[in-house]
Amino acid sequence: MKTLGYYNGRFGELDEMTVPMNDRVSWFGDGVYDAGPSRNYKIFALDEHIDRFFNSASLLRIQMPVTKSRLKELLKNLVKKMDTGNLFVYYQVTRGTGIRDHAFTDGPGNLWIMLKPAEISDGKEPVRLITMEDTRYLHCNIKTLNLIPSVMAAQKAKEAGCQETVFYRAGGRVTECAHSNIHIIRDGVLVTAPADNLILPGIARAHLINICRQLCIPVSEVPYTLEDLYAAEEIIVTSSSSLCLHANEIDGKAAGGRNPELLERIRAALLQEFYDATPAENAGR
Repeated sequence: MKTLGYYNGRFGELDEMTVPMNDRVSWFGDGVYDAGPSRNYKIFALDEHIDRFFNSASLLRIQMPVTKSRLKELLKNLVKKMDTGNLFVYYQVTRGTGIRDHAFTDGPGNLWIMLKPAEISDGKEPVRLITMEDTRYLHCNIKTLNLIPSVMAAQKAKEAGCQETVFYRAGGRVTECAHSNIHIIRDGVLVTAPADNLILPGIARAHLINICRQLCIPVSEVPYTLEDLYAAEEIIVTSSSSLCLHANEIDGKAAGGRNPELLERIRAALLQEFYDATPAENAGR
């Protein structure tokens, strides 16, 4: 299959799939999701993504229709049906199906899965960023389907010829990007926002922190500001789709680029970890 859509046991090519109009996602965006890359038919960091997925559902009191082990098995089996093993693996659960009512729909949620071909960036080419005040709500640690602020921010970046939008709160605290986490190198230290309710605790963020510690690079999980961002030695953007990007421009002004050796050590180590976890041997379906 070139693409794959799954809904509560039914699956087919994405453009052939339909879902009930009364799925609560249609009325309220009532659900949570997670996603990550696959390479050579092997899904990277699957346990970590599934744990975060179930945690998001729990925080919104959504009843999962499958167990963790069953979902992992299902995803691995669906990946094997694809023409390529290099994929973006996306899954979401919505609260259920019922006539529109703000109060919860009883029963287990609906499970959606989407697979499409995708490659992980090697992170060698720099990206351009713009900034935007973070007007989202105060539960950014839950990976919900309510992404309108991120959609608008991503469109703003696209129209400006940039790849990402950096969010900041009143007072200038940098939180994260429209669909990434953002970090800086300051005096040789990786500085990353704390995993509080203002950011999503990214899986790629966790791998970045672990790699830095393995490389004996100090890590500081503390709030930092726009001023810190503009003055940073290097700016690193991470997500499950792009494990280690770096920025050379913010709001039309040059940024980063002052500790390339350290940046390259981090980038190379993160990519190697990904390659080691998704080897080509025995990748057949």
